[in-house]
Amino acid sequence: MNRPSDFEYRVVGDDVVISHHGRRATTLRGPAAVRFIADVEDDDPQELMARLTENYKHGNERTARNHPRNRGAGRG
Repeated sequence: MNRPSDFEYRVVGDDVVISHHGRRATTLRGPAAVRFIADVEDDDPQELMARLTENYKHGNERTARNHPRNRGAGRG
């Protein structure tokens, strides 16, 4: 599985703005922003930002695509 990359964050006042490839992905406010600042010190920042923005792969996409019910039977 590829590691997430190209995420950046910056603190703007009491908010945290997370960008991906230079585009704003989400803004954390209040307790979420405080928790992020604390967690970014301990976690992999790229992975943490990917999870928070829901912009990451779970690793099972190929398995799910190949499942018999998802192969397109009856669709078309």
